[in-house]
Amino acid sequence: MRQLMLGNAAAARGLFEAGCEFISSYPGTPSTEITEEAAKFKEIYCEWAPNEKVALESAFGACIAGRRAFCGMKHVGLNVAADPLFTMSYTGVNAGLVIGVADDPGMHSSQNEQDSRHHAIASKIPMIEPCDSDEARRFAALAFEISEKFDTPVLYKMCTRIAHSQSVTEPAERAVPARKSYEKNIRKYVMTPANAIRRHPFVEQRMCDLEEWSQTSGINRIETGRCPDNLMLLGVPAGKIGIITSSTSYQYVKEVFGDSVSILKLGMVNPLPAGTIRKFSDGLEKLVVVEELDPIIERFVRALNLGCEVLGKNILPLCGEFSQNIIAEAFGKEIRRGKKLDVEIPVRPPIMCAGCPHRGIFYALGKLKVTVFGDIGCYTLGSAAPLSAMDVTLCMGASFSGLHGWNKAGGEENERKSVAVIGDSTFMHSGMTGLASIAYNQSNSTVIVLDNSITGMTGHQQNPTTGKNLYGEPAGRVDLEALSRAMGISRVRVVDPYNIAECENAVREELDAPGPSVIISRRPCVLLKEVRSNPPLKVDADKCRGCRMCMKIGCPAISMRDNKAEIDSTLCVGCAVCPQMCKFGAL
Repeated sequence: MRQLMLGNAAAARGLFEAGCEFISSYPGTPSTEITEEAAKFKEIYCEWAPNEKVALESAFGACIAGRRAFCGMKHVGLNVAADPLFTMSYTGVNAGLVIGVADDPGMHSSQNEQDSRHHAIASKIPMIEPCDSDEARRFAALAFEISEKFDTPVLYKMCTRIAHSQSVTEPAERAVPARKSYEKNIRKYVMTPANAIRRHPFVEQRMCDLEEWSQTSGINRIETGRCPDNLMLLGVPAGKIGIITSSTSYQYVKEVFGDSVSILKLGMVNPLPAGTIRKFSDGLEKLVVVEELDPIIERFVRALNLGCEVLGKNILPLCGEFSQNIIAEAFGKEIRRGKKLDVEIPVRPPIMCAGCPHRGIFYALGKLKVTVFGDIGCYTLGSAAPLSAMDVTLCMGASFSGLHGWNKAGGEENERKSVAVIGDSTFMHSGMTGLASIAYNQSNSTVIVLDNSITGMTGHQQNPTTGKNLYGEPAGRVDLEALSRAMGISRVRVVDPYNIAECENAVREELDAPGPSVIISRRPCVLLKEVRSNPPLKVDADKCRGCRMCMKIGCPAISMRDNKAEIDSTLCVGCAVCPQMCKFGAL
């Protein structure tokens, strides 16, 4: 039965249909729902790993054991998993291994706009790229076939628009292949230099074999257009121009041109099919490569010296997402103008939720005027005005390491006026090694773990500190206090972030004390189902002086009207942070 299905849900369905039995992932938008949807199938074991490197290594172990395995992450997570990824290219697999990576053009929820195709090229691993939910489902199964046929992990590339849009697909039945027995093979699986050097020629030959296969498998297809004689594009008749594209860009091209131009739609983006491209370009005057982010296909096409003009990033943007209008404009076509509302919609700036437990600790840090090394999570919003309580944010786990270097280089002047903050999930992901460096190398660094009992930024996934697994069942729980002490930190204390004075005193005392220290700011995310809100607060208008002190914490439930504070009862959760700001008892 045909169904309208989210791209990520279709990918999960494809994994199910292909007989995948093991999934280990780390949540990262826009890839998270693949694993969450797959967990709904009882036939697939699913888990959240502490980070992407661990997830990929676990999936690798499962495939060596003879079970088809999948590992999911976002584009920056592939950086974390790159160490095992590059060597898995040499070892190959036993049962199929598929690595899902979701890019984020436009940086809707990411700190950079990197193009994961570079990892595929550098690691010499095939990469396939669906363009809609139906291909997301079918390509997931195809990826396992490629993996086992060519003895390789396969990169399965999604992007925000494919992952989070819906289109029609027709689910199929699950087919589980026979379990592959494990046979000891030291030369294949033990990557010492002597063994690895023998595997390298295999990798190179595999890429040649994959390119040959891709040109006859149907994963890349030529769509011959009608090419009306009266349609001119970029100064030439439509019949003399061809478009090479993939993924979301293919959908935009089809919406702009329909079947009026010829298109080479790529499903495998590494290795690229030189023979198919030459065949497609025969008789054309211009080739236009339409691809988001880096000109990877374009550079490959230019290097083929096809004898026709190749256009790409000279008419299309290098940064950000494409749209139908961007493509239409590049080809000189009329742009469809949308209708505008008569009223201007107010801007909704990114801000921490009403009652967010991070608000109190960030206010205290801002009040103390300390330099704050931040990290990746919803608490990164502490950098936004009016709190503005963050100075640096780089990547997962970098806050502790960055603070350590800052303090070692800056000496006592820095040590007494700087801290690092990190979430509980990010601490488990890659913060522990930074804390180990602080303890081992003894910098006078005060670090704060913002423990809100969940992985908040990606939609409330469990992590090793919560005591629950992906399914919400009881699981092993890491004790942050005991772990910090075991790593060599003697001063560890817990504060309630709803108590601003307590937070302020703790930070001041730890900055004044010698040696490293850990402050755990602990209160569960207010959006968790098990967290009960208090009655909303009210403003005593007679006592309110309009001083705006309550506005300094940046709570979206508080606003000013007629020079008086006003609390939105539909947003307020009664956290009682704002009364601590008011000197007149008006809240």
